[in-house]
Amino acid sequence: MHNFKELKVWQEAMSLAKDVFVITRNFPSEEKFGLTSQINRCSVSVPSNIAEGAGRQSDKEFNQFLNIALGSSYELETQLLLSNYFNYITKEQSQLLTEKVCKIQKMLNGLKKSVIKTS
Repeated sequence: MHNFKELKVWQEAMSLAKDVFVITRNFPSEEKFGLTSQINRCSVSVPSNIAEGAGRQSDKEFNQFLNIALGSSYELETQLLLSNYFNYITKEQSQLLTEKVCKIQKMLNGLKKSVIKTS
């Protein structure tokens, strides 16, 4: 088992989720049950799956949850691009958040490699 709170990638993903929630407050009200809900759930999925995987008994299970977190990060990246495309966020906001997502993706891939080596 891993202490998820000590994982830098989990800390970064928590920070990103907070940033996403702040920015989606300004989305149009008609998107409340659409893109706003989807993007918020996606941003929460990344650190949640890291934490859930860290609590599993085997590195194989941990790796599977890291895969799910990675998939959610790509989904989030797409939704951020759509948010910019629909003019819900600025290009600058999209770039800043996308850079954070890409950093987390690299960290997740690195952690996955580390977990695989130890198992």
